[in-house]
Amino acid sequence: MRPYILAETNWKALKNSKFELAVLPWGATEAHNYHLPYATDNYEADFIAADSAKIAWSKGAKVIVLPTIPFGVNTGQTDILLDINLNPSTQFAILSDIIEVLNRQGIYKLLIFNSHGGNDFKAMLRELGVKYPKMFLATTNWFQSMDRKKYFDDPGDHADEMETSLMLYLKPDLVLPKEKWGKGKEKKHKIKAFSEGWVWAERKWSQISEDTGIGNPTLATKEKGERFFKALSEKMASLYIEICNADIENLYK
Repeated sequence: MRPYILAETNWKALKNSKFELAVLPWGATEAHNYHLPYATDNYEADFIAADSAKIAWSKGAKVIVLPTIPFGVNTGQTDILLDINLNPSTQFAILSDIIEVLNRQGIYKLLIFNSHGGNDFKAMLRELGVKYPKMFLATTNWFQSMDRKKYFDDPGDHADEMETSLMLYLKPDLVLPKEKWGKGKEKKHKIKAFSEGWVWAERKWSQISEDTGIGNPTLATKEKGERFFKALSEKMASLYIEICNADIENLYK
């Protein structure tokens, strides 16, 4: 039993416990190229959030990791079989209920540990922050927290070298043999501004990628995944600790 993982602990252990920070991993259920499982985002969220909490807990941080929400926004993948979509309005309702519980029980710091590029919680936290002024509400995209060029040769966007390396380290039994991997080739937008990144429109996933991947996974290895995972966990643990220790009434200098 890991006392910082809510799904594993029990009322006997929690009855008199106090926590400074709740971490809410939020993933997705979607195709990841030909070779990675639909729950890739959820496995990554589970492992990284938990390992980070282990490190933080060992240094005295009172953090509790909530169960991972396994579905995310997949509105651009409606024609890909069993890519499960939660609309942003549904996410808002779920998040509002969770924050209401934490606020009522005196856990005033929440970090959303986002593991899916289609999820975007900023506007939701702005609105919920007004409703719950005692709460410190934050969100992080772990996949944007590190300089990938230091760890990977050909970083991409989805089911790429990074994600494949992580899964080779975390859940190798769920990764298909290398000869079955797609190349993750992405079709670029014909309108220049979209490709340059300063204009946005949702991508129709089945039109931009033959195998649902974006980014070539060919150079992925277990060793790369392990090195990245350990560095990422240390960085996230430092974030947990800093938030736990922070005075939310005195955050700025």
